[in-house]
Amino acid sequence: MSAPRYSTVAIVLHWLIALAVLSMVPMGWWMSDAIAEPGAQATAYRVFQLHKSIGLTILALTALRLGWRLIHVPPAPPVSKAWEHALATVTHAAFYVLLFALPLSGWLYVSTGWSAPQDRAFAVATSWFGLVTVPHLPDVAEAATETRRNLAHGALGAHSLMAWMVLVLAGLHIGAALKHQFIDRDGVLARMAPFLPAPQARPEPRLSPGRGAALWGAAVVAVAVVAALGWMAGRPATGLGPAEAPVAAAAPAAGPAEPVSPGTATAWRVDPQASRITFSGVHAGAPFTGRFERWEAQIWFDPADLAGSKAVADIATGSARTGDATQEGSLGSAEWLDPAGFPTARFEATAFRALGGDRYEAEGTLTLKEQTVPVTLAFTYRREGEVARVEGTTTLDRTAFDLGMASDPSAQWVSRRIEVKIEVVAQPAG
Repeated sequence: MSAPRYSTVAIVLHWLIALAVLSMVPMGWWMSDAIAEPGAQATAYRVFQLHKSIGLTILALTALRLGWRLIHVPPAPPVSKAWEHALATVTHAAFYVLLFALPLSGWLYVSTGWSAPQDRAFAVATSWFGLVTVPHLPDVAEAATETRRNLAHGALGAHSLMAWMVLVLAGLHIGAALKHQFIDRDGVLARMAPFLPAPQARPEPRLSPGRGAALWGAAVVAVAVVAALGWMAGRPATGLGPAEAPVAAAAPAAGPAEPVSPGTATAWRVDPQASRITFSGVHAGAPFTGRFERWEAQIWFDPADLAGSKAVADIATGSARTGDATQEGSLGSAEWLDPAGFPTARFEATAFRALGGDRYEAEGTLTLKEQTVPVTLAFTYRREGEVARVEGTTTLDRTAFDLGMASDPSAQWVSRRIEVKIEVVAQPAG
């Protein structure tokens, strides 16, 4: 005799997965349309990130559910209805296949860094509820542009059609459960609904190994056919034109930082614990603030010797942090700060002038991703005994440094201007 109900773990996993899946379909429909509406884009971006996080959760819960199913015998179905048992087996098998295939096809889609609806590059990192960065599928993001474009269109087409298949199967599944509960009155629904009276234990009707394998095979084939149809329907009609196909240049190998010739003014030693470099802007309609966790500066400064003053700061581009795993994952990509190819950015100030009182201005350059751009840093300088405090601000145009120019050249998602602030506490080097 088999148990009258599924185990508590199986019941909890079943309802968690069911609720997650049912929330995903309307979410996907809404965000697909809203992402093209300027007034809704900020919300659509956040829903898109939530959609990815729930999808990854479904993938993990399904793996756990299948593993639990393999080591725990489910309750027996009604003995008298073998054809329904076979149909239920195919349906359950198809659900398992879809609950793996849907998240994986979505993962493949976002890994391409391509927006199929807009048919252009759109690289966005993936994180799990903004907490943990999730890597893209291996080799996908590094593929040629045309390959990524074809993969994106095909994956989204398969993903969409399989979502429809889930809806159809869910409708059949719910309808069958209600039929058993209110027409057949055989207690099938109570096996998964603990609030209903427990059904009687039944003898376990077993499918022969060959028939069970055939039913699972039929489910796999059915899902594969639907995915293939969706993939073919989603394929782009034409290839990219020469002007549309960006060619990624190979990142140069990172060499040692160039030596710094010292200034003649007073040399200062920076206190790294009390100093910081932060940056801020707008992302998807919401302000963000970040910081660089690793940097070092060499400073020579004296209000009485501005001609001999100088400052050089080397910043580790891979140390950018915003507190949001999705943003940090994007900043670490080749399209943005590209720390793998350009691990260090250098700011060098060589001309200073007094603006009155404790206010000064430094003229210099910032070199980032081989782009050297003039920068003016306005700052205040206050000295209290052997401690100097400097606070400064400048505004950078990210387009001048080739940041996000494939996915967001028009600053639709990330503001073009990024404000950078410095707070430095230092003591005389001697």
